[in-house]
Amino acid sequence: LFPEIVSSPSVLRAHSVSLLKYNSSHPRTDVHVDNGILAMTLAMTPKDDYVGGGTFFEHMGDDVIPMDVGHGTFRPGSVRHGGHKVTKGTRYILGAFLLIEDRVEHVRRLKNRGSELRRIPDLEGAAKHFEWALALNPKCTTCLKDWAEILLTQKRYDEAEAKLRRVLELLEEKDSDALFSLGVILSEAGKDDESIEAYTKSVKLNAEDAELCYNLGIKLGAKGDVKAEMAMYARATDADPSFGGAWLNWGTALAESGNLEDAEVMFLKGQECPDVSAKAMMNLGLVYTKKAEFSAAGGNLESAKDFAMKAGEMIDTAKPLLDEILAKGSSSDDDKKYAAQFTPLRLTCHRVLGSIYAGMKDFSSAEDEFKRASERFPQIPGVWEMLARVLEIQGKTDEATEARTRRQALM
Repeated sequence: LFPEIVSSPSVLRAHSVSLLKYNSSHPRTDVHVDNGILAMTLAMTPKDDYVGGGTFFEHMGDDVIPMDVGHGTFRPGSVRHGGHKVTKGTRYILGAFLLIEDRVEHVRRLKNRGSELRRIPDLEGAAKHFEWALALNPKCTTCLKDWAEILLTQKRYDEAEAKLRRVLELLEEKDSDALFSLGVILSEAGKDDESIEAYTKSVKLNAEDAELCYNLGIKLGAKGDVKAEMAMYARATDADPSFGGAWLNWGTALAESGNLEDAEVMFLKGQECPDVSAKAMMNLGLVYTKKAEFSAAGGNLESAKDFAMKAGEMIDTAKPLLDEILAKGSSSDDDKKYAAQFTPLRLTCHRVLGSIYAGMKDFSSAEDEFKRASERFPQIPGVWEMLARVLEIQGKTDEATEARTRRQALM
Protein backbone atom coordinates (compact mmCIF):
# COMPACT_ATOMS: atom_id res chain seq x y z
CA LEU A 1 0.00 0.00 0.00
CA PHE A 2 1.07 3.61 -0.70
CA PRO A 3 4.35 2.71 -2.50
CA GLU A 4 5.00 6.37 -3.33
CA ILE A 5 5.27 7.04 0.41
CA VAL A 6 6.33 3.75 2.03
CA SER A 7 9.55 2.40 0.49
CA SER A 8 9.45 -0.77 2.57
CA PRO A 9 7.45 -2.19 5.51
CA SER A 10 10.66 -2.08 7.52
CA VAL A 11 10.61 1.74 7.66
CA LEU A 12 7.21 1.95 9.37
CA ARG A 13 7.31 3.06 12.99
CA ALA A 14 4.44 3.24 15.48
CA HIS A 15 4.19 6.77 16.90
CA SER A 16 1.48 5.72 19.36
CA VAL A 17 -0.69 2.65 19.83
CA SER A 18 -3.88 2.58 21.93
CA LEU A 19 -6.51 0.01 22.84
CA LEU A 20 -9.84 1.84 22.70
CA LYS A 21 -13.04 0.70 24.40
CA TYR A 22 -16.56 1.69 23.32
CA ASN A 23 -19.82 0.95 25.14
CA SER A 24 -23.05 2.73 26.11
CA SER A 25 -21.22 5.10 28.48
CA HIS A 26 -18.46 5.89 25.96
CA PRO A 27 -20.27 5.12 22.72
CA ARG A 28 -18.27 6.72 19.94
CA THR A 29 -15.40 8.86 18.65
CA ASP A 30 -16.22 12.13 16.89
CA VAL A 31 -15.08 12.65 13.32
CA HIS A 32 -11.38 13.54 13.36
CA VAL A 33 -7.99 13.14 11.68
CA ASP A 34 -4.97 11.31 13.10
CA ASN A 35 -1.58 12.83 13.90
CA GLY A 36 0.54 10.60 11.71
CA ILE A 37 1.35 10.30 8.02
CA LEU A 38 -0.42 6.93 8.14
CA ALA A 39 -2.86 5.38 10.60
CA MET A 40 -4.50 2.04 11.19
CA THR A 41 -7.52 0.65 13.02
CA LEU A 42 -7.77 -3.04 13.92
CA ALA A 43 -11.01 -4.62 15.17
CA MET A 44 -10.41 -6.64 18.36
CA THR A 45 -14.00 -7.71 19.06
CA PRO A 46 -16.31 -10.03 17.10
CA LYS A 47 -19.10 -7.98 15.55
CA ASP A 48 -21.73 -10.12 17.30
CA ASP A 49 -20.50 -8.87 20.71
CA TYR A 50 -21.95 -5.38 20.29
CA VAL A 51 -24.76 -3.43 18.63
CA GLY A 52 -24.04 -0.28 16.63
CA GLY A 53 -20.50 0.98 16.40
CA GLY A 54 -18.18 0.71 13.44
CA THR A 55 -15.71 2.94 11.63
CA PHE A 56 -16.77 5.23 8.78
CA PHE A 57 -14.97 7.70 6.52
CA GLU A 58 -16.68 11.07 6.19
CA HIS A 59 -16.02 11.52 2.47
CA MET A 60 -17.65 8.13 1.81
CA GLY A 61 -20.84 8.89 3.78
CA ASP A 62 -21.78 7.37 7.12
CA ASP A 63 -21.83 3.75 5.95
CA VAL A 64 -19.83 1.58 8.33
CA ILE A 65 -16.74 -0.19 6.99
CA PRO A 66 -17.34 -3.95 7.55
CA MET A 67 -14.73 -4.98 10.14
CA ASP A 68 -15.10 -8.22 12.06
CA VAL A 69 -12.47 -9.25 14.59
CA GLY A 70 -9.01 -9.17 13.01
CA HIS A 71 -10.06 -6.89 10.16
CA GLY A 72 -8.65 -3.39 9.88
CA THR A 73 -8.12 -0.24 7.87
CA PHE A 74 -4.82 1.33 6.79
CA ARG A 75 -5.02 4.92 5.57
CA PRO A 76 -3.41 8.37 5.42
CA GLY A 77 -3.71 10.06 8.80
CA SER A 78 -5.39 13.10 7.23
CA VAL A 79 -8.50 11.12 6.20
CA ARG A 80 -11.46 12.26 8.33
CA HIS A 81 -13.14 9.35 10.08
CA GLY A 82 -15.20 8.54 13.13
CA GLY A 83 -17.19 5.82 14.86
CA HIS A 84 -20.91 5.17 15.14
CA LYS A 85 -22.44 4.82 18.60
CA VAL A 86 -22.23 1.49 20.38
CA THR A 87 -25.68 1.03 21.93
CA LYS A 88 -25.20 -2.40 23.49
CA GLY A 89 -22.23 -4.58 24.42
CA THR A 90 -18.57 -3.58 24.20
CA ARG A 91 -16.34 -2.96 21.18
CA TYR A 92 -12.54 -2.84 21.34
CA ILE A 93 -10.27 -1.54 18.61
CA LEU A 94 -6.52 -1.10 18.33
CA GLY A 95 -5.60 2.31 16.92
CA ALA A 96 -2.11 3.31 15.81
CA PHE A 97 -0.45 6.42 14.34
CA LEU A 98 2.42 5.49 12.04
CA LEU A 99 5.52 7.43 11.01
CA ILE A 100 8.18 6.61 8.40
CA GLU A 101 11.80 6.30 9.42
CA ASP A 102 13.33 7.40 6.08
CA ARG A 103 11.16 10.52 5.57
CA VAL A 104 11.22 13.86 7.39
CA GLU A 105 7.64 15.17 7.47
CA HIS A 106 8.40 18.87 7.30
CA VAL A 107 4.77 19.87 6.61
CA ARG A 108 3.37 17.92 9.55
CA ARG A 109 6.07 19.25 11.88
CA LEU A 110 5.42 22.85 10.80
CA LYS A 111 1.68 22.33 11.17
CA ASN A 112 2.07 20.84 14.67
CA ARG A 113 4.37 23.68 15.72
CA GLY A 114 1.82 26.17 14.42
CA SER A 115 -0.87 24.49 16.53
CA GLU A 116 1.37 24.75 19.61
CA LEU A 117 1.91 28.48 18.96
CA ARG A 118 -1.87 29.00 18.68
CA ARG A 119 -2.31 27.64 22.19
CA ILE A 120 0.25 30.06 23.73
CA PRO A 121 -1.25 32.14 21.97
CA ASP A 122 1.20 33.45 19.40
CA LEU A 123 -1.15 33.89 16.46
CA GLU A 124 1.32 35.66 14.20
CA GLY A 125 3.93 32.97 14.77
CA ALA A 126 1.34 30.24 14.20
CA ALA A 127 0.19 31.83 10.93
CA LYS A 128 3.80 31.98 9.73
CA HIS A 129 4.25 28.25 10.36
CA PHE A 130 1.04 27.44 8.46
CA GLU A 131 2.23 29.67 5.62
CA TRP A 132 5.60 27.85 5.49
CA ALA A 133 3.85 24.46 5.55
CA LEU A 134 1.59 25.49 2.68
CA ALA A 135 4.60 26.67 0.67
CA LEU A 136 5.82 23.05 0.80
CA ASN A 137 2.38 21.50 0.31
CA PRO A 138 -0.33 23.89 -0.97
CA LYS A 139 -2.90 21.11 -0.44
CA CYS A 140 -2.44 20.80 3.33
CA THR A 141 -6.08 21.25 4.29
CA THR A 142 -5.46 21.16 8.05
CA CYS A 143 -3.00 24.06 7.65
CA LEU A 144 -5.58 26.03 5.66
CA LYS A 145 -8.29 25.36 8.27
CA ASP A 146 -6.10 26.31 11.23
CA TRP A 147 -4.97 29.49 9.49
CA ALA A 148 -8.61 30.37 8.73
CA GLU A 149 -9.45 30.07 12.45
CA ILE A 150 -6.68 32.55 13.27
CA LEU A 151 -8.03 34.96 10.65
CA LEU A 152 -11.51 34.57 12.17
CA THR A 153 -10.10 35.52 15.58
CA GLN A 154 -8.58 38.60 13.94
CA LYS A 155 -11.94 39.40 12.26
CA ARG A 156 -10.37 39.09 8.81
CA TYR A 157 -13.47 37.36 7.52
CA ASP A 158 -12.87 37.56 3.76
CA GLU A 159 -9.40 36.02 4.06
CA ALA A 160 -10.67 33.31 6.41
CA GLU A 161 -13.52 32.51 4.04
CA ALA A 162 -11.10 32.23 1.11
CA LYS A 163 -8.95 29.70 2.99
CA LEU A 164 -11.93 27.51 3.80
CA ARG A 165 -13.35 27.75 0.29
CA ARG A 166 -9.99 26.39 -0.90
CA VAL A 167 -10.23 23.50 1.58
CA LEU A 168 -13.70 22.60 0.36
CA GLU A 169 -12.56 22.81 -3.24
CA LEU A 170 -9.74 20.35 -2.50
CA LEU A 171 -12.02 17.98 -0.58
CA GLU A 172 -15.06 18.21 -2.88
CA GLU A 173 -17.03 19.87 -0.03
CA LYS A 174 -16.87 16.67 2.04
CA ASP A 175 -15.41 18.04 5.26
CA SER A 176 -18.00 18.81 7.94
CA ASP A 177 -15.42 20.63 10.08
CA ALA A 178 -14.51 23.04 7.26
CA LEU A 179 -18.19 23.61 6.47
CA PHE A 180 -18.92 24.28 10.16
CA SER A 181 -16.05 26.78 10.39
CA LEU A 182 -17.23 28.42 7.18
CA GLY A 183 -20.70 28.75 8.69
CA VAL A 184 -19.25 30.48 11.76
CA ILE A 185 -17.21 32.89 9.63
CA LEU A 186 -20.14 33.73 7.36
CA SER A 187 -22.34 34.28 10.40
CA GLU A 188 -19.80 36.66 11.94
CA ALA A 189 -19.58 38.47 8.60
CA GLY A 190 -23.37 38.94 8.54
CA LYS A 191 -23.92 36.55 5.62
CA ASP A 192 -26.76 34.64 7.28
CA ASP A 193 -28.19 32.85 4.23
CA GLU A 194 -24.75 31.60 3.20
CA SER A 195 -24.06 30.62 6.79
CA ILE A 196 -27.22 28.49 6.92
CA GLU A 197 -26.23 26.85 3.63
CA ALA A 198 -22.79 25.94 5.00
CA TYR A 199 -24.19 24.62 8.29
CA THR A 200 -26.84 22.57 6.44
CA LYS A 201 -24.20 20.93 4.25
CA SER A 202 -22.14 20.17 7.34
CA VAL A 203 -25.10 18.56 9.14
CA LYS A 204 -25.68 16.27 6.14
CA LEU A 205 -22.13 14.99 6.58
CA ASN A 206 -22.06 14.89 10.38
CA ALA A 207 -25.40 15.05 12.18
CA GLU A 208 -23.70 14.02 15.45
CA ASP A 209 -21.97 17.38 15.97
CA ALA A 210 -23.99 18.97 18.78
CA GLU A 211 -22.51 22.47 18.46
CA LEU A 212 -23.11 22.44 14.71
CA CYS A 213 -26.78 21.48 15.14
CA TYR A 214 -27.15 24.12 17.87
CA ASN A 215 -25.67 26.88 15.69
CA LEU A 216 -27.87 25.93 12.76
CA GLY A 217 -30.90 25.91 15.06
CA ILE A 218 -30.17 29.48 16.14
CA LYS A 219 -29.87 30.61 12.52
CA LEU A 220 -33.09 28.88 11.48
CA GLY A 221 -34.91 30.38 14.46
CA ALA A 222 -33.74 33.85 13.50
CA LYS A 223 -35.23 33.21 10.05
CA GLY A 224 -38.57 32.27 11.61
CA ASP A 225 -38.41 28.55 10.79
CA VAL A 226 -39.27 27.40 14.31
CA LYS A 227 -40.03 23.79 13.36
CA ALA A 228 -36.62 23.33 11.73
CA GLU A 229 -34.99 25.24 14.61
CA MET A 230 -36.39 22.82 17.19
CA ALA A 231 -35.42 19.82 15.05
CA MET A 232 -31.81 21.00 15.24
CA TYR A 233 -31.97 21.37 19.03
CA ALA A 234 -33.38 17.83 19.18
CA ARG A 235 -30.38 16.60 17.19
CA ALA A 236 -27.96 18.56 19.35
CA THR A 237 -29.32 17.15 22.61
CA ASP A 238 -29.45 13.64 21.16
CA ALA A 239 -25.78 13.91 20.22
CA ASP A 240 -24.86 15.49 23.57
CA PRO A 241 -27.50 15.33 26.36
CA SER A 242 -25.38 17.71 28.46
CA PHE A 243 -25.60 20.53 25.87
CA GLY A 244 -27.45 22.97 28.11
CA GLY A 245 -27.77 25.79 25.59
CA ALA A 246 -29.74 23.57 23.22
CA TRP A 247 -32.18 22.56 25.98
CA LEU A 248 -32.68 26.25 26.87
CA ASN A 249 -33.28 27.38 23.30
CA TRP A 250 -35.60 24.45 22.62
CA GLY A 251 -37.61 25.28 25.73
CA THR A 252 -37.75 28.96 24.76
CA ALA A 253 -39.01 28.13 21.26
CA LEU A 254 -41.72 25.90 22.73
CA ALA A 255 -42.74 28.50 25.33
CA GLU A 256 -42.96 31.25 22.73
CA SER A 257 -45.23 29.03 20.64
CA GLY A 258 -47.51 28.51 23.67
CA ASN A 259 -46.45 24.94 24.52
CA LEU A 260 -45.65 25.41 28.20
CA GLU A 261 -45.86 21.71 29.07
CA ASP A 262 -43.07 20.66 26.73
CA ALA A 263 -41.13 23.85 27.45
CA GLU A 264 -41.09 22.88 31.13
CA VAL A 265 -39.58 19.49 30.24
CA MET A 266 -36.78 21.12 28.23
CA PHE A 267 -35.96 23.62 30.97
CA LEU A 268 -35.87 20.81 33.56
CA LYS A 269 -33.35 19.05 31.31
CA GLY A 270 -31.38 22.29 31.13
CA GLN A 271 -31.44 22.56 34.92
CA GLU A 272 -29.40 19.33 35.03
CA CYS A 273 -26.61 20.99 33.01
CA PRO A 274 -24.31 22.96 35.36
CA ASP A 275 -23.33 25.56 32.74
CA VAL A 276 -26.94 26.76 32.27
CA SER A 277 -28.64 25.54 35.46
CA ALA A 278 -29.35 29.04 36.81
CA LYS A 279 -30.74 30.22 33.45
CA ALA A 280 -32.94 27.14 33.24
CA MET A 281 -34.36 27.95 36.68
CA MET A 282 -35.13 31.49 35.61
CA ASN A 283 -36.98 30.14 32.60
CA LEU A 284 -38.84 27.65 34.78
CA GLY A 285 -39.86 30.60 36.96
CA LEU A 286 -41.38 32.22 33.89
CA VAL A 287 -43.18 29.02 32.87
CA TYR A 288 -44.63 28.48 36.35
CA THR A 289 -45.71 32.12 36.53
CA LYS A 290 -47.60 31.73 33.23
CA LYS A 291 -49.16 28.50 34.47
CA ALA A 292 -50.22 30.28 37.66
CA GLU A 293 -51.89 33.03 35.66
CA PHE A 294 -53.68 30.55 33.37
CA SER A 295 -54.87 28.47 36.35
CA ALA A 296 -56.14 31.59 38.12
CA ALA A 297 -57.97 32.74 35.01
CA GLY A 298 -59.62 29.30 34.84
CA GLY A 299 -60.75 29.53 38.45
CA ASN A 300 -58.34 26.90 39.84
CA LEU A 301 -56.80 29.07 42.53
CA GLU A 302 -55.19 26.24 44.53
CA SER A 303 -53.27 25.09 41.47
CA ALA A 304 -52.44 28.71 40.65
CA LYS A 305 -51.04 29.22 44.15
CA ASP A 306 -48.82 26.14 43.86
CA PHE A 307 -47.44 27.28 40.50
CA ALA A 308 -46.80 30.81 41.77
CA MET A 309 -44.92 29.51 44.80
CA LYS A 310 -42.82 27.19 42.61
CA ALA A 311 -42.02 30.16 40.35
CA GLY A 312 -40.73 32.20 43.27
CA GLU A 313 -38.66 29.31 44.59
CA MET A 314 -37.01 28.76 41.22
CA ILE A 315 -36.09 32.41 40.77
CA ASP A 316 -34.80 32.72 44.35
CA THR A 317 -32.62 29.63 43.87
CA ALA A 318 -31.22 31.00 40.61
CA LYS A 319 -30.27 34.39 42.08
CA PRO A 320 -27.12 33.42 44.07
CA LEU A 321 -25.92 31.24 41.17
CA LEU A 322 -26.21 34.15 38.75
CA ASP A 323 -24.50 36.47 41.25
CA GLU A 324 -21.62 33.98 41.55
CA ILE A 325 -21.20 33.85 37.77
CA LEU A 326 -20.90 37.64 37.56
CA ALA A 327 -18.64 37.78 40.62
CA LYS A 328 -16.21 35.49 38.82
CA GLY A 329 -15.82 38.15 36.15
CA SER A 330 -18.17 36.96 33.42
CA SER A 331 -18.46 39.52 30.62
CA SER A 332 -21.19 37.58 28.80
CA ASP A 333 -24.08 39.79 27.75
CA ASP A 334 -26.38 36.78 28.18
CA ASP A 335 -25.25 36.27 31.80
CA LYS A 336 -25.83 39.97 32.52
CA LYS A 337 -29.26 39.83 30.86
CA TYR A 338 -30.40 36.95 33.05
CA ALA A 339 -29.07 38.60 36.21
CA ALA A 340 -30.92 41.83 35.30
CA GLN A 341 -34.17 39.87 34.93
CA PHE A 342 -34.24 38.84 38.59
CA THR A 343 -35.97 41.95 39.99
CA PRO A 344 -38.82 42.20 37.43
CA LEU A 345 -39.43 38.43 37.48
CA ARG A 346 -39.44 38.19 41.27
CA LEU A 347 -41.76 41.18 41.52
CA THR A 348 -44.12 39.48 39.08
CA CYS A 349 -44.13 36.37 41.28
CA HIS A 350 -45.00 38.46 44.35
CA ARG A 351 -47.77 40.23 42.43
CA VAL A 352 -49.27 37.03 41.02
CA LEU A 353 -49.17 35.13 44.32
CA GLY A 354 -50.54 38.08 46.29
CA SER A 355 -53.37 38.50 43.77
CA ILE A 356 -54.19 34.77 44.00
CA TYR A 357 -54.42 35.02 47.79
CA ALA A 358 -56.70 38.01 47.39
CA GLY A 359 -58.84 36.05 44.93
CA MET A 360 -59.11 33.30 47.56
CA LYS A 361 -60.26 35.99 50.08
CA ASP A 362 -57.12 35.26 52.11
CA PHE A 363 -56.27 38.93 52.48
CA SER A 364 -53.90 38.36 55.40
CA SER A 365 -51.67 36.14 53.23
CA ALA A 366 -51.94 38.63 50.38
CA GLU A 367 -50.79 41.39 52.72
CA ASP A 368 -47.87 39.26 53.92
CA GLU A 369 -46.83 38.56 50.31
CA PHE A 370 -46.91 42.23 49.32
CA LYS A 371 -45.04 43.19 52.50
CA ARG A 372 -42.30 40.73 51.58
CA ALA A 373 -42.13 42.39 48.19
CA SER A 374 -41.86 45.86 49.78
CA GLU A 375 -39.07 44.68 52.07
CA ARG A 376 -37.09 43.18 49.19
CA PHE A 377 -37.75 45.91 46.65
CA PRO A 378 -38.54 49.12 48.58
CA GLN A 379 -37.30 51.24 45.67
CA ILE A 380 -40.08 50.05 43.31
CA PRO A 381 -43.15 52.35 43.46
CA GLY A 382 -45.59 49.67 42.28
CA VAL A 383 -44.81 47.48 45.29
CA TRP A 384 -46.26 50.06 47.65
CA GLU A 385 -49.40 50.46 45.55
CA MET A 386 -50.05 46.69 45.66
CA LEU A 387 -49.64 46.74 49.43
CA ALA A 388 -51.86 49.83 49.80
CA ARG A 389 -54.72 48.20 47.92
CA VAL A 390 -54.83 45.05 50.01
CA LEU A 391 -54.55 47.15 53.18
CA GLU A 392 -57.54 49.24 52.06
CA ILE A 393 -59.60 46.12 51.42
CA GLN A 394 -58.99 45.13 55.06
CA GLY A 395 -59.91 48.60 56.30
CA LYS A 396 -56.37 49.48 57.34
CA THR A 397 -56.60 53.01 55.95
CA ASP A 398 -53.76 54.53 57.96
CA GLU A 399 -51.31 51.86 56.81
CA ALA A 400 -52.59 52.16 53.25
CA THR A 401 -52.02 55.90 53.35
CA GLU A 402 -48.50 55.35 54.66
CA ALA A 403 -47.80 52.89 51.83
CA ARG A 404 -49.04 55.39 49.23
CA THR A 405 -46.90 58.11 50.80
CA ARG A 406 -43.89 55.83 50.34
CA ARG A 407 -44.95 55.29 46.72
CA GLN A 408 -45.34 59.01 46.06
CA ALA A 409 -41.87 59.73 47.45
CA LEU A 410 -40.39 57.46 44.82
CA MET A 411 -42.22 59.01 41.89
